[in-house]
Amino acid sequence: MTERQKQILFAIIEQYAEVAVPVGSVTLAKLFDVSSATIRAEMAKLEEMGLIAQPHTSAGRIPTDAGYRLYVNNLSENAETAPQLNRSTQVIKARVGSVNRADQAIRSTVDSLVELTGNLGLATIGDQLYMSGLANLFTQPEFVSNNHVQAVATLLDNLEPWLREVAPNEALNVYIGNENPIGKSSGASLIISRFRSPYSDKSYIGVLGPTRQSYARVMHLVQHAGAMLEETL
Repeated sequence: MTERQKQILFAIIEQYAEVAVPVGSVTLAKLFDVSSATIRAEMAKLEEMGLIAQPHTSAGRIPTDAGYRLYVNNLSENAETAPQLNRSTQVIKARVGSVNRADQAIRSTVDSLVELTGNLGLATIGDQLYMSGLANLFTQPEFVSNNHVQAVATLLDNLEPWLREVAPNEALNVYIGNENPIGKSSGASLIISRFRSPYSDKSYIGVLGPTRQSYARVMHLVQHAGAMLEETL
């Protein structure tokens, strides 16, 4: 893959996250200051690699799960955070510090993630899975299809026992689309952070949303939420 192909892929992912419609060659040609024909040729190569797809004839392109995975793997952990993102992390810090009980702190942090990301938020509290923001999830255009809704429901129904059994060991775990252990056809991404709490050395907090989302921002917020809870609790 050439550097230009990588940058075109990343631009498709970032623009699709914002507008939720397939990204066309004309838009990208303006962005990269090349002809539409050049962009179409590069898109064809990305499609051959399985990194983007054309949902309809004559439509633009959308990322595949493999495209998102490449993008997430290339996100810099040390990238500078925007002032708006820093303000968001301060919101989480303030809400965690405003309550005394561990369960309330975890719930409050989940609620903050729901407000800040627009996704469904979740966390393990003992042997239970606390969830908030279900309406956020099912108002996303990706989940109009009943098949997607059923697959997401299956994932949520089985998530708590799966977390307990598998106990993902990374500080931040990202499962994109068909990488999910359950509900592989859900078109959803699960982003969870492990943290130590009074309930367990392997407690989890995170979000579930469409594969189309701002990964850099959401991953940062989820990881910060887990670290803040561990520090506070």
